[in-house]
Amino acid sequence: MKNLLLATSLFLLIFSCKNNSKSNYDVDIDFDIATNTSKRANEFAIVIHGGAGTILKKNLSDEKENEYKAKLEEAIKVGYNILKQGGTSLDAVEKTINILEDSPLFNAGKGAVFTNAETIELDASIMDGKTLNAGASAGTKKVKNPINLARKIMDVSPHVMMAGEGAETYAKEQGLELVDQDYFKTENRLNTLNRVKANEISKTKTTAFYDTDIKDSKFGTVGCVALDKSGNLAAGTSTGGMTNKRFGRVGDVPIIGAGTYANNATCAVSGTGWGEFFIRATVAHDISALMEYKGLTLQEAAHEVIQKKVPNLGGNGGVIAVDKNGNMVMDFNTAGMYRATMNDKGELYIGIYKQ
Repeated sequence: MKNLLLATSLFLLIFSCKNNSKSNYDVDIDFDIATNTSKRANEFAIVIHGGAGTILKKNLSDEKENEYKAKLEEAIKVGYNILKQGGTSLDAVEKTINILEDSPLFNAGKGAVFTNAETIELDASIMDGKTLNAGASAGTKKVKNPINLARKIMDVSPHVMMAGEGAETYAKEQGLELVDQDYFKTENRLNTLNRVKANEISKTKTTAFYDTDIKDSKFGTVGCVALDKSGNLAAGTSTGGMTNKRFGRVGDVPIIGAGTYANNATCAVSGTGWGEFFIRATVAHDISALMEYKGLTLQEAAHEVIQKKVPNLGGNGGVIAVDKNGNMVMDFNTAGMYRATMNDKGELYIGIYKQ
């Protein structure tokens, strides 16, 4: 009788283990299927930004507002057409950012902000979500389009980041266009530098509060993220950095994971904000990590980082992002952010102020 009871118990134990094992296996398979076959919101998509900050309707004339909107539309349509014709997300990102770098309206390339020494120092980065390869340049003074240098560093060199004169030497070797500093300089940016310096001397908090250029002197960027028809994500960012910066200061833009990140498993992100805080919060990568490790949606992850994590540190700014299914997000905690999106249907959205 004891032998019978023992045999029965062993049989039930083995049967139970097999069932539990099969159940766990089934859950894993179902999860993988659900993850890999999520319905795409868009076959391809593109998002751009021209910087976040104290951008208020009362401070922009209708004429200037239309200038910004026209340039944002011009830029995003360049990338959209590349994607529509089956081009890569990397090409779309690079060529789109070229348009923004060549415009004096934005703090990148021509029209970049001045350092304390009245020079221009430029940073840029780009990342391929398919391979996790990346390229970045920091502190260049002669490279006309820093995003092109970042792309060359990623595609051709064994490195991720180059800086200063060495980066410019490499740019020359790669046949990239170099220009004199005067090309980048604009009267508007020089006036801003002079006001920032004057306020620094007087330490007048009232002036800093009401002068939006002084308030926004710590950040300003252009960026682009894209998903192509092959399902590959890419992100790129370019900037002149912080007005009145000194000592070779470098912000978040050329730091992969801070101002730029792309991973086909999750999303592509480009940031614009107070660089020191974006570095400390590893903003771009953190959004991807929240999606990958906690299962958050792109919108939830961006909100967690931009509306909670960065402000809690004392920083501000915004991000644009697109996930592997073509969902697009533009999240910021400032008064405005120059931004635009286009989906696979060709629908265009352009925004400046907080809605």
